Amino acid sequence: MVNIPSHLREFVVKQEYEKYTPINQAVWRYVMRQNRAFLGEKAHSAYIDGLYSTGIDVEAIPRIETMNERLSKFGWSAVTIDGFLSSAAFMDFQAHGILPIATDIRTHEHIAYTPAPDILHEAAGHAPILKDEKYASYVRMIGALGAKAMSTKEDYTLYEAIRLLSMVKEDPEAIKEQIAEAQEQLKKAQAAVTEVSEIQLVSRLYWWTVEYGLIGELEKPEIYGAGLLSSVGESKRCLQPDTKKIPFSLNACVEAGYDITDYQPQLFVCRNFEELIEAVKELETWLVCSRGGLEGLLMAIKSENIATAVYRSGLQVTGTITHLEYGDNDEVIYLQLTGPAALAVENRELEGHGKSYHKDGFGSPIGKLEGEEIPLEDFAEEQMHKWNLHQGEKTSLLFESGIRVTGTVLYVRRHNGKIILIGFENCTVVTDEKTLFHPEWGTYDMAVGASIVSVFSGAADKEKFLAHTDRKSSVSKKRPQWNDRETKLHHLYKSVREAREGRVEREDTEQRLAAVAQALDRDYPEDWLLRLELLEIMTERGIMKEESLHLRQQLTALAGNPENRELIENGLALLSAAQSVDKTSA
Repeated sequence: MVNIPSHLREFVVKQEYEKYTPINQAVWRYVMRQNRAFLGEKAHSAYIDGLYSTGIDVEAIPRIETMNERLSKFGWSAVTIDGFLSSAAFMDFQAHGILPIATDIRTHEHIAYTPAPDILHEAAGHAPILKDEKYASYVRMIGALGAKAMSTKEDYTLYEAIRLLSMVKEDPEAIKEQIAEAQEQLKKAQAAVTEVSEIQLVSRLYWWTVEYGLIGELEKPEIYGAGLLSSVGESKRCLQPDTKKIPFSLNACVEAGYDITDYQPQLFVCRNFEELIEAVKELETWLVCSRGGLEGLLMAIKSENIATAVYRSGLQVTGTITHLEYGDNDEVIYLQLTGPAALAVENRELEGHGKSYHKDGFGSPIGKLEGEEIPLEDFAEEQMHKWNLHQGEKTSLLFESGIRVTGTVLYVRRHNGKIILIGFENCTVVTDEKTLFHPEWGTYDMAVGASIVSVFSGAADKEKFLAHTDRKSSVSKKRPQWNDRETKLHHLYKSVREAREGRVEREDTEQRLAAVAQALDRDYPEDWLLRLELLEIMTERGIMKEESLHLRQQLTALAGNPENRELIENGLALLSAAQSVDKTSA
């Protein structure tokens, strides 16, 4: 049983294994046979053993429950999702040691490369290298950083446009006009992104490492990126001399944008996974989660989304930050949240200070009291007595900024020796120009802290706040509808699969294969994949020589189409290699 954090559960869907068609299984098998043969020598050393260790078989699409059983042995698990997630949500899963796996599988037409995430990419690409402890640590670390990185509303609009285009391109019923419209939406969304946000910086590092990373020597690197490990075409193309390979560096990666719907123009080669771990640690120091301040608060406002501001005292304030008050030197002196808010310390919500209590927002000063060098959070009993900061006492706190908080103390709350929160009744909060809190509004809970030391995306206590920074997409993939011709083709693929797996009486095999070949000749002259499967069985069993020759001639003719040439030639080459091994063994 996977322990899915509450705020991520809305993204999870059922695998519905029975809905994979025989063609889906054939696509899986083709890609995995090609990749196992090629990547055995070209991929990172963890790859081949990692396939088995994570419950991935060449012959059939993996079941999520099997993957969970295997992944649990080294601290990971998996869930199935519906296509693209936003970068923040996708990485948040991995921060928790959960691999999100798209349930769909690429179509026959996109067997070499798909613009949409699919189970081939997510399972066979991402899972195997997780067996390497250092790599798995890196994935968790960059996942955690991605979950905290600040984004903009333009980032989310761009994500939705990419998600839509990927779905339209994978939809066999989509017409040219629909694809063109989705491409135009993507162009507009890309044009609206006028600055590189924090989530984009993290996403770029993730893309050029976890998705498309190479490792080892620059002249002879190994593959570890999931996008390469799951793509028949790109895994071979990436190692060719004409593919530009650049020594890994954090700066180079975050400066290089990428197009998720096309082949990559260059790749980065790291020396080892320790280099990646050091890079993600450095990148964290660049983000406002490490330094807070006005810059971080302004990013939170611009995001128009849930964020957390951390006071110097350690108090974490979560919600939608909408307004700031400024002092004479343009420093921020007051923080205002609108809508449900919550208070926490060390990512644990303070009892009585959740969204239901702070349902209408939260606001509080930032800074020191007038004439005090010691920050309020560090006050000892002497300062507490001076400012009448004991339960039941009336006080008037004047901040250096000019903000004055006047009321009767209800409580003083500390954590690890620091004052984090003071409650007042009959309270008024004013500046020289306006009133920020009126007594009739009820209890005033004042956050304590001389400065904002961190700002990050999302909630401090995500389980209690029960909301992710990015909502679930409203764009869903259409369920395929099969016509009679397509349904019949599914039956033909199923028939061949049953013959290969020995579920057909031996004497009936040739008759069945002949019937499938005749149906292909009559109704499906363009289908190369099933012809390749037929030829594989006939070749391995040394049967139906004449039919085998006919299939080879047909496949050679179909290879005349540039779109299929490499795929067919790769399939035939694999058969030839298997024959050579058999002859050598004999």
